[in-house]
Amino acid sequence: MELTVKSSVAKVVSQLDARPVSKRIGLVALATDHTTEVDFSRMLKGQDVGVYVNRIEFENPTTRESLLRTGPRLAAAAADILPGETLDVLVYGCTAASVVLGNDKVAEHMNEAKPGVPCVTPSSAAFDAFIALGVKKVSVLTPYTKDVTDSLAAYFSQRSATVLNAACFELTDDREMARISRESIIEGGVAACAEDADALFISCTAVRAAGCVEELENRLGKPVVTSNQAMVWRCARHLRMTTDVPHGGLLFKT
Repeated sequence: MELTVKSSVAKVVSQLDARPVSKRIGLVALATDHTTEVDFSRMLKGQDVGVYVNRIEFENPTTRESLLRTGPRLAAAAADILPGETLDVLVYGCTAASVVLGNDKVAEHMNEAKPGVPCVTPSSAAFDAFIALGVKKVSVLTPYTKDVTDSLAAYFSQRSATVLNAACFELTDDREMARISRESIIEGGVAACAEDADALFISCTAVRAAGCVEELENRLGKPVVTSNQAMVWRCARHLRMTTDVPHGGLLFKT
């Protein structure tokens, strides 16, 4: 004998908010990146902002050639972040690639998919951070090889603060860069920073340097800017957000 059950499900009228969160950041990260998402999540904790991430293929070792190959992948990656919806900021989370490609070219690729959206890279964010902090001369610490570090130093000196000196860990795999210990970052930063530098810049979104800023500034007595710290700060400026990042350093007090 079949039983007939009448449906008791009633339709409820829903009201839709304009967005689930008020601000949207689209982040393109390397497939091998361990650090950028973690830093964004930590530094934006408690803010009404969503960080929507897509990853692009990347082949180690980190060389000029492997970095250049990321450029043509950016438009498709950006397009797949909330397709058909607007973003407030686009971020490409690779410092060395932004230097090799150039920030204008990165923005061109990203804006193919999301026209008119401001684009942030670690190097462009660092340049803005130097202006905000009044930095004219910097020392640089990178995890890269000497040739990639030389390219970064030249790019920075030509477009922003003069690089007085640079030191590097000479690694070629960004997965190893993500494993550089806190002690190594701090001691390496102290050793790398010239006495007459206005600030220390620590490059690479893979390196866990954002969490070392406060201790380094206490040791050095001058500002410290890192790739991920600068990107989060610059995104907050674009979004007109007031950020209170514990241990975020002098940059977040500007």
